[in-house]
Amino acid sequence: MNLAINEKPSLLLVDDDSTFCTVLARALEKRGFTVTVANNVEQALPLAKANPPEYAVVDLKMDGASGLVLTKALHELDPATRIVMLTGYASIATAVEAIKLGATQYLAKPANADEIVAAFGHNASAELQLNVVPASVDRLEWEHIQRVLQEQQGNISATARLLNMHRRTLQRKLAKRPNA
Repeated sequence: MNLAINEKPSLLLVDDDSTFCTVLARALEKRGFTVTVANNVEQALPLAKANPPEYAVVDLKMDGASGLVLTKALHELDPATRIVMLTGYASIATAVEAIKLGATQYLAKPANADEIVAAFGHNASAELQLNVVPASVDRLEWEHIQRVLQEQQGNISATARLLNMHRRTLQRKLAKRPNA
């Protein structure tokens, strides 16, 4: 097989936040990757089996199976795959588990494309360094609201009822994205 000189490395991006996937996929494509996106483990596994990626960015907590399940499967498919685990729920226990299952690096959200690309060069067999900055209360609230909103298929009124808050209050909170 003759590989083209300009062939871009393949990257599998798996996260249940479709907006995040769209933005990150564009940013990673600008950095020279051919990106395939899946929104859960069940979508990602057939894609990975058909074409094992050279790189993968996997969210820890998704609807259905955990990103840890996918990390293990990707590592079993091709131990050379460089896997970065992303999470908004960082803990030392899950970081250690992700590295044991084959992740190259474990990053707490929010992580930008440059941090992710840099993490691909990290050597997991070296000392595990977990730079977990605890999320602010505002950030945790915003992420919870986003998850409930997604579960309600974007329905603001239904989300407000579930969160026991006024619809206008919810809309104000959604308009403000916390920094950390």
